[in-house]
Amino acid sequence: MNPSRRRAWYQALSSLPLIAVMLSIGAPVGAASLTTQTSLPLRDGSLANAEPYLYAAADFGIDPAAVTYYKDIAPILRENCVKCHTTNGMAPMALSTYQEVRRWSQRIKERTAIRDRRGAMPPFFIERNIGIQEFRDSEYLEDEELAKIQAWVDNGSPEGNPADALALSESSGEPIQSWPGGVPWELGEPDLIIPMDPVTVPVVGPDQWGDFGMLPTGLFEDRYVRAVQVREVSDLSFDDPALEGTVGGRFVWHHMNYGVRVLDEDGNTTGARISYPIHEVGRNADIFPEEVGYPLPANSVIHLNNGHFRPNQVRETTAHLEFGFYFHPRDYEPKYRRAGSLAMGNDVDVYARPGEANQTHVTYTVLSQHTKLYAWEPHLHAPGSRSCVEAIWGPVVHTLNCVGYDHNWVKQYLYAPGYEPLLPKGTVVRYVGYLDTTDDNENMADNRNWQGSGRRSTANMFLELGWVVRLTEEEFQAEMAERRLRMKDRNDFDVGCPLCWAFEEENFERPAADGGGGLQ
Repeated sequence: MNPSRRRAWYQALSSLPLIAVMLSIGAPVGAASLTTQTSLPLRDGSLANAEPYLYAAADFGIDPAAVTYYKDIAPILRENCVKCHTTNGMAPMALSTYQEVRRWSQRIKERTAIRDRRGAMPPFFIERNIGIQEFRDSEYLEDEELAKIQAWVDNGSPEGNPADALALSESSGEPIQSWPGGVPWELGEPDLIIPMDPVTVPVVGPDQWGDFGMLPTGLFEDRYVRAVQVREVSDLSFDDPALEGTVGGRFVWHHMNYGVRVLDEDGNTTGARISYPIHEVGRNADIFPEEVGYPLPANSVIHLNNGHFRPNQVRETTAHLEFGFYFHPRDYEPKYRRAGSLAMGNDVDVYARPGEANQTHVTYTVLSQHTKLYAWEPHLHAPGSRSCVEAIWGPVVHTLNCVGYDHNWVKQYLYAPGYEPLLPKGTVVRYVGYLDTTDDNENMADNRNWQGSGRRSTANMFLELGWVVRLTEEEFQAEMAERRLRMKDRNDFDVGCPLCWAFEEENFERPAADGGGGLQ
């Protein structure tokens, strides 16, 4: 299509009433967010089909017999595993020494090979070769790393030369570390740590929810936050063999909704509430983009407006949450200030039939403003097994990502800079969730009963809580112009940017005779 005609077509489609746009693409018509039940999944989401990803070391030019613990396996574990798998850490076993790792070598091979389904380690469930693959602080293992682990285990788990590990440690400056007390600060010691009052949870009892009050920040100046992590601290010894698993064993706090309010001279809250990402069990630290600092004002409080805890059925437990904030420099000013949550889905009409895999729920929302998606966060409950998110603009459909789901690890997936989806206003976002209530889902306490919606983990939710920033027309065009710089020609495209391939003819340089070319 001629570029000028293409631009005219896009402009015409964008000017249509919302109902006409939705009809043109076959989307449901109605409210901005609509949840439906469907029997036509995009792909089988049952846990029984979690086939392992197996690779041959020779395919990567690696002699399988030459793979050793100190030279090949220890660096992989140090980078991805030992922050949790350490003495008295949040994982059920330590993996800091050769003797510890060899004992669990077969289990390591099995759990890493699952890669993107419940039970996979490390718990980063992005499906490869679907959608965007560039993320901040990703913990998934590359194909070559899996090949090394599998070759090492199949070859008897040889130790190798300890000097190899010493050399690696000295060259990188990152020796294996331990984090006593369970949950590490992923980004080092925070600039500000605010603990909440502890609660004592009985060994057995009902789930509890509530408003847990306000915590003064103690700040006398406005600051911008570059990252935040919430961690649970309790009187449990994580080395206790009775504490098996993650949810229900080592942690009692399921989630905490929180935000920031400012106090006036009389000590009353004033102004709008500043919402922060929800804390959930197994969640990674929230790292905000350089261009979007979250404000933490002077004379402010953290409002713990909706918390949920439950007994672990092992020990009476006294536990509290700590809020760790990492600040930008004092002279920092954000590029964008209109940040918030995508917040789509439904927790009212979500239900799960007993003993059935691949149950599918779908929800849609239509973007009323140009949007940059920094992170996406699927939220299901124990029956959840998989989820996908798509962006639909006119006839263009981009599958942004699909991920496995494990309710022990409610992850947020942070897109790497330059790879965040750029979605024009009028985009229909389609979010799909899969449920598995068969015996293959070990997160299910009892899969014999029909389950409806609710706030307990034994009930169901279906939400997408990704964080976004809203862009003006000028900001949106500038973001797309930057994105186009890495595109080669009109046949290239950027997943998550449906308009990036609609080049302006006057800004496009025709390819040279040798096949080169690009944008000025």
